[in-house]
Amino acid sequence: MALISYAPPSGAARGRILIGAGLALLPWLGFLADTLPPAEAAAWVALDVLEAAALFTAGSRLLRHDPRHRAPAAAAAVLLLADACVDVATSPPGPALAFAVAMAVCAELPLAALCMAAAARPTPRFVRRGVRVRRPGGRCAGTSPR
Repeated sequence: MALISYAPPSGAARGRILIGAGLALLPWLGFLADTLPPAEAAAWVALDVLEAAALFTAGSRLLRHDPRHRAPAAAAAVLLLADACVDVATSPPGPALAFAVAMAVCAELPLAALCMAAAARPTPRFVRRGVRVRRPGGRCAGTSPR
């Protein structure tokens, strides 16, 4: 009997996933704009534009090992959670609610969890392009204790 193990994606893989998710939202924005009433479309498109921007920013910074990936990743997580909650709460019973739950369970919540994991962990490199990042304990990376 083989045990199934799970290894979380590396920083580069996380970055590619986040960039891909941000880019995948672009056609979705057009669909929302075409199918929803104008007032609703404006709200949902604005939310999804913010999500896409946060996902793309966090992903591109992760790929560059930029320690500033954490804020956009946290913002993306909050936006995705809000999107899932509001979408499920405002969907009418029936197929629309089933679709909202499926989107939340299969896309928004797992992506939010990935973003939270990215926001909680710094990149493996502590020094990038002259930016010094404080490690726990107060020392800067690359300095020796005195």
